Amino acid sequence: MSRKILFFINPISGTRNKSSLKKDISARCTEKEVEFEICHTSADGNYDFLPEKIRVENITDVVIAGGDGSLGPIIKHLLHTNINVGILPMGSGNGVATAAGIPKKLDKALEIILNGNASAVDAFLVNGQLSCQITGLGFDAQVAHDFAKQKKRGLNTYIKQFLKNFISAKTWLFETEIEGKFFQEKAFCVCVANSNQFGNNFTIAPKASLSDGLLDIIIVKKTSKPVVIIEMVKQVFLGEIKSVHSKGLGNKNILYFQTGKLTIKNLDHAPLHIDGDPCETTSEFIIEILPAAYKLIQPE
Repeated sequence: MSRKILFFINPISGTRNKSSLKKDISARCTEKEVEFEICHTSADGNYDFLPEKIRVENITDVVIAGGDGSLGPIIKHLLHTNINVGILPMGSGNGVATAAGIPKKLDKALEIILNGNASAVDAFLVNGQLSCQITGLGFDAQVAHDFAKQKKRGLNTYIKQFLKNFISAKTWLFETEIEGKFFQEKAFCVCVANSNQFGNNFTIAPKASLSDGLLDIIIVKKTSKPVVIIEMVKQVFLGEIKSVHSKGLGNKNILYFQTGKLTIKNLDHAPLHIDGDPCETTSEFIIEILPAAYKLIQPE
């Protein structure tokens, strides 16, 4: 079957120079005799035109050159279809791409787009809004909100905002319902993960998989900041975590669950991010997995 690839390039994601990206895509697709079209991502996130365009123009693949925040608004129109989704990691974190083993080097990522295999991966809904990677309430969301206000993008800027917020970090009250069990905690953050990481190999959910049909829930409870640092270094940088079970991780400082659905009451109206993009928060979130939601092109 002949392929037609529709590329979406986010011109403002990350810090990498995209001036030659169109030229590189054109050269590789022409070499492989693959039909293609290149567009920019939509500034308002509206892709309602996409299903009709795919149908009329017989598009087989949609490739997104951007970060994690660029994925959801496009992929929500491709759920449970035969359209293959590719990623050219061009964002600040690239959590989904890294979890899938997609390299950051453009030539290698393009090689995977043109020669890799597409297999089903999960996504999830947050009050009906699609998330592909990680949704967070509290500390990491405040970092995302502040990061979005900065003129410069990239990892260095993110780290600066992380450290600045950590110094003044507060806790929020959450009530979480998971499989009929209720947990009310003052916590620095609650993370709901489909990918195992924020990006850049910063592991937040060591047990997470893109295709296991489960969400990984991490609750960083109120404790002293030195203890938080020690526990998060173990989890984020070393990937250390004890076994996961229905009552949560046997650690008094970080709770870890796996489930297909949960409800979070955001009693102090902590800030929210979805896939690294700041979003308007609310008092309650119903979050549920979408197993085998879309077909992601991955390394063989």
